Amino acid sequence: MLNFTFYNPVKILFGKGQIAELSKEMAKNKRILMTYGGGSIKRNGVYDQVMDALKGYDVLEFSGIEPNPHYETLMKAVDIVKKEKIDFLLSVGGGSVLDGTKFIAAAAEYEGDDPWDILSDWSLIKRAIPFGAVLTLPATGSEMNAGAVITKAETQDKLNFVHPAVFPKFSILDPTVTFTLPPHQTANGIIDTFVHTTEQYLTYPVNAPFQDRIAEGILLALIEDAPIVMTKPDDYDARANIMLCAAMALNGLLGMGVPQDWAAHMIGHEITAKYGLDHGQTLAIISPSVLQVKRDSKREKLLQYAERVWDIKEGDDESRIDKAINKMREFFEGLGVKTHFSDYDISEDVVPVILEQLKKHGMTALGENQDITLEVSKEILQRSL
Repeated sequence: MLNFTFYNPVKILFGKGQIAELSKEMAKNKRILMTYGGGSIKRNGVYDQVMDALKGYDVLEFSGIEPNPHYETLMKAVDIVKKEKIDFLLSVGGGSVLDGTKFIAAAAEYEGDDPWDILSDWSLIKRAIPFGAVLTLPATGSEMNAGAVITKAETQDKLNFVHPAVFPKFSILDPTVTFTLPPHQTANGIIDTFVHTTEQYLTYPVNAPFQDRIAEGILLALIEDAPIVMTKPDDYDARANIMLCAAMALNGLLGMGVPQDWAAHMIGHEITAKYGLDHGQTLAIISPSVLQVKRDSKREKLLQYAERVWDIKEGDDESRIDKAINKMREFFEGLGVKTHFSDYDISEDVVPVILEQLKKHGMTALGENQDITLEVSKEILQRSL
């Protein structure tokens, strides 16, 4: 096992009715800016639950944060934070709203000229306004980590940042608020959680059985519960399991002392920025191709994955690896998410476009071995057509 430092200060309030506990997590003297997206929280009743819990509080609102939060939109919120002397943020929505809120929290305290700079140099972040979250869509794991992904619409750049100053103070996870999610959002969230797990699990062995078994447990839980929530969206137990899996997949536990890949995510971000595909869709397209192209360096873990997750024990090594990768693709397709560019009417022109973006952002040595060069990324993209 590799050396590691683990730190996670996020308080989780999990389960039915936990939104009512919101007032216990914030002092009454706080001036709060509540952030949310397109208004679904008003249709599904979450907004009313939050406002009931915050009676007596000084609450302002900022809506309109996009599914891939735009820098341009978030800067409007930063202006409000400064003008209104906001001292606490409350994100109410999915991972994109929470990612955007993390940026607002850091950008409002940034003393430089252009807060976009913190996306390129995370060390520029010195502090952030404290914030909490009420999660409505399990997917990104942002409710329990210190990372975020932000898009600059003007230049079609999509970059991430990670900093301990943007851990949420608390996150409320009530599975009942996910009952009304559209099927495609549920599917995208499951795929994001699945690939968060494989990015940290399907690398190479370092004698980390604890981390391996947690990863395998998350994958098995997703495989078991995904068909249930897709056909019975109000099944509390299945929704709760998936919500917990999403938080655990990217809160630091799986990554302790193990090599991590993240190539599929980096390539996927560029696809979303240029073509507008959902994050989950890009991962469904790219992840199987990454595993195929890098199967030799990932061989031992792929064989372990085949046996422990998909119960594939028959055949030679090559056929078992092929079956395991195909099982992943079939799982994504079974959720209604297609796994090739052609399924989205995207031509082979995507290859040079995305390669140029990767080059622009310095993504020329990806993967756990940092050996996914632009030439290897080209092969991954070509396999995904």
